[in-house]
Amino acid sequence: MAASGGGNGVVVVFDFDKTIIDCDSDNWVVDALGATARFDDLLRRLPWNSAIDALMGELHAEGRTVEEVAASLRAAPLSPRVAAAVETARALGCELRVLSDANAFFVGAVLDHHGLAGCFSAVDTNPAAVDADGRLRILPYHGLPGHGCPLATCPPNMCKGKVMERIIDELSCGGGGAPAARRRRRVVYLGDGRGDYCPSLKLTEMDYVMPRKGYPVWDLIAGGDRAAVRADVREWADFEDLEAVLLGIVAECLTSEHDDADDDGGEAAPPAECRALPATLASGQDAILPKAVHVPN
Repeated sequence: MAASGGGNGVVVVFDFDKTIIDCDSDNWVVDALGATARFDDLLRRLPWNSAIDALMGELHAEGRTVEEVAASLRAAPLSPRVAAAVETARALGCELRVLSDANAFFVGAVLDHHGLAGCFSAVDTNPAAVDADGRLRILPYHGLPGHGCPLATCPPNMCKGKVMERIIDELSCGGGGAPAARRRRRVVYLGDGRGDYCPSLKLTEMDYVMPRKGYPVWDLIAGGDRAAVRADVREWADFEDLEAVLLGIVAECLTSEHDDADDDGGEAAPPAECRALPATLASGQDAILPKAVHVPN
């Protein structure tokens, strides 16, 4: 992962499955390796995270390799609009992170293949590693005794809300001599699933949540206690939407920071290309922006 950026005061946190890629990575691998029926059988007896780990063990015992798993992931669908959104947001100075209930091996294989790993400062997901025998092990993010979250939307292995609380605490520690209310950077959170509801509840009025329309997190936000979600809700339906909505939010944040700097006596304004972004997006033309720098892992 790359070093933390965060130069423009915006931290974008992406879910992975059905957000960065247009599929569930576990199901993608299971189907690609011809193990769908076996996985379904494991799910009758085990929680999801334990079932995917057990399946990796069974496949290894039959001679299937980690490279076969990685090869299947390299074929997972990732829209060029997502790649463009990631690279543009990074080039504009956003810090980018992943918060996912997938696992480190799957996420890493996809991001490495598409040249995007260096855009992200951190990945919070279920740990995964290849052991000495060449078997892929996948572990729960929150081990025993569990995360203790009362929400039924959080699976037993990971509460993204707990992770989001930690991220927000980390973001609240910087800021130098700025007033406390303005010290923390804004968070933009993108997700689609039931597990993305809890972290959405942890955001405040200064933040944004981008639920994928027609997916479980959108249904939970739209059909539940709307006041419980304090963040500004900006939905997206497809990956063109994702790019336009995300970069529109970044443009709003940059404009707001620029206006605040003027109010505070002329602190440094955002670069010219950042200030021009809203008009560029409005015209529907591609922004001329510096390329993201990929830091070797």
